[in-house]
Amino acid sequence: MSDWDLPLLLVVATVALYDFTNGFHDAADMVATAIASHAMRPVVAILLVGIFTFIAPFTVGLAVADTVGTFVEIEGAPRLLGEAVVVAALLAAVSYNLATWVLGLPSSSSNSLAGGLVGAGLYVVGPAHINLGWQALHEGSLQGLAKVVAGLVFSPFLGFLVGFLLMKLILHGFRRFNRRVAPLFTGSQYASVAFLGFSHGANDAQKGMAIIGMMLLASGHTTRFSIPDWAVVLCASAITLGTLFGGWSIIRTLGFGLFRIRTTHAVANQLSAALVNTLATHIGAPTSTTQVVTAALLGNGAAERPRHVRWRTAARIVAAWWANIPVSLLLGMGYSYLYLLLRSAP
Repeated sequence: MSDWDLPLLLVVATVALYDFTNGFHDAADMVATAIASHAMRPVVAILLVGIFTFIAPFTVGLAVADTVGTFVEIEGAPRLLGEAVVVAALLAAVSYNLATWVLGLPSSSSNSLAGGLVGAGLYVVGPAHINLGWQALHEGSLQGLAKVVAGLVFSPFLGFLVGFLLMKLILHGFRRFNRRVAPLFTGSQYASVAFLGFSHGANDAQKGMAIIGMMLLASGHTTRFSIPDWAVVLCASAITLGTLFGGWSIIRTLGFGLFRIRTTHAVANQLSAALVNTLATHIGAPTSTTQVVTAALLGNGAAERPRHVRWRTAARIVAAWWANIPVSLLLGMGYSYLYLLLRSAP
């Protein structure tokens, strides 16, 4: 590591910050229902999610990192331009994460990063260097930006659908839910929270790895996109540390702001979100754990008592989702301009 320069060191440090903010954003989403249902103590829920978030990146492949790290093509681009794309995208994602955390809104770290990459890529290297994936889509396969969009845009809809259907199944199967079966649902949350934490670490931690791989390529330290082992350790550690801190303002919004959550809702929510994340990771598509968990929770509530869901609060959360990509895109462009201006200054 003796030949590392300042831009590379700054990017690695900022990736750690990005994964940390990702962790406390998504930790809040993952444990909110377990805490709101009073089935688990907050400290226990956070620790369980943190442990399985850390384990996951070492036991799954790097398909998601390959997707995120290659849909903006910087291989062969001048070093300054490649660095500008990576740095600007990363700063855009961290900025949006911190802003929504302050507001107590669940937002998507993945959407922020994708939007930042597209904005920076358009400004710095142009649309010709963005792999849109249309040709592959016509041939029946998902690649490039099309796979990113498919994972990030469609996963909330799938989360809502799976959450709705799974909640209906639980309501039908346990129509006479009483105290005798209550321990079953309370105990099963340890498994469902662990599963959700594992699915989160398997998908989300790979995005920071992708940025490091892109920066190593842009700065000439590698000749092709690849993920070194130390990057896997760094990203897994940073996202786990963020998970252990948790975003308590987001927990209040999600766990107590949509409807009165009981143990059955919590189990259905955790299983639904984990299943969607796992499916996306299997095909190499990035997802937003925040959006999947929130959409699944809305599906859970709609399946039982739609009138009890606070749809105005839900609309406020969804509005932040729609703003995510365009705002991040503009931030990516803006940070690209500033980076090139500062690096080109005498």
